[in-house]
Amino acid sequence: MTTRPLKQHCKLNHESQELVRMAMTELNLSARAYDRILKVSRTIADLDDKIDISPEHVSEAIQYRTFDRTLWV
Repeated sequence: MTTRPLKQHCKLNHESQELVRMAMTELNLSARAYDRILKVSRTIADLDDKIDISPEHVSEAIQYRTFDRTLWV
């Protein structure tokens, strides 16, 4: 998914945006990691049968990302 569809299909509310911003800063994540978090958040929301991405979906995606990082360190 390129940038345009990503922005269209993975819109975040203010609370979710702040959660991602904090994770980006605290975990020193790249822009590529940001895109992946959004994509995984969208998938989690779809599996939860929700139209909007909630902070819970974003939080779960961030957990998967941090779990992935600890396995490769």
